[in-house]
Parts: sequence; structure tokens; C-alpha cells
Amino acid sequence: QVTLVESGGGSVQEGGSLKLSCVASGFTDNNYVMAWFRQDPGKKHQGVASIDQWGRADYADSVKGRFTISRDNAKNSLTLQMNSLKPEDTAMYYCAADRAIYSDDGLDADDYDHWGQGTQVTVSS
Repeated sequence: QVTLVESGGGSVQEGGSLKLSCVASGFTDNNYVMAWFRQDPGKKHQGVASIDQWGRADYADSVKGRFTISRDNAKNSLTLQMNSLKPEDTAMYYCAADRAIYSDDGLDADDYDHWGQGTQVTVSS
């Protein structure tokens, strides 16, 4: 059984930084894609960033240049460094993982079967 556990959310002023972390368990190897999504209440998951097992990353246009995704295959961990945060970045952030990804950028929520419980990020102006 695959389990994903996020940590690191919180509240920050506009322009500040936060780092999210996610630890995966239950995979028998590192051949899976990991990603960060965010969701506002009543809305669909929005892809933020994805990274494959070789470290190739993709980002949503709205976060390019501000967010950095990385993973440590030895520790089965995923991080999202978020800088220059804006109020519109406020959302619940979720870690996701799956072996079979069909979208070109890995930012389609329908590709993922495994999800964490989420961590709240709040950016105030």
C-alpha cells in the first residue's frame, strides 16, 4: 500500500517563502513520477509541478521561476521550495505519485492514483 505524507505548510506574508515536503512509502522502486497539486475549496486539483525518476521537472506557468521541485530517490522524498509567494498561491497543497503518467507534463490530476492528505498554504497580503 502506497502512502504519501506531506508536511511544511503554514502562513506567510506576500513575498515570503515556504518549503513543502512529502515522504512516500510502499513503492518497491523509484520508477514513479511525483507531483505537487493545489486545490481551492470546490475547485479541481491544479497541477503545480512534477518530477520524474530521472529528475526532469515541469511547472505550471503560474509558478515558473518562483517554485522549485526536487526529489531524493534514496529517501523516497519530494520537496517544493516556494519563493516570492503571492496571495493567489493560497490553497491546500497535495503530494501525488504514480507509475503510469499519460500527460506530457505530469500535471494532470487524473494521472495519479496515490495522494497525500494535504497541507495548507496561506499567503497574506
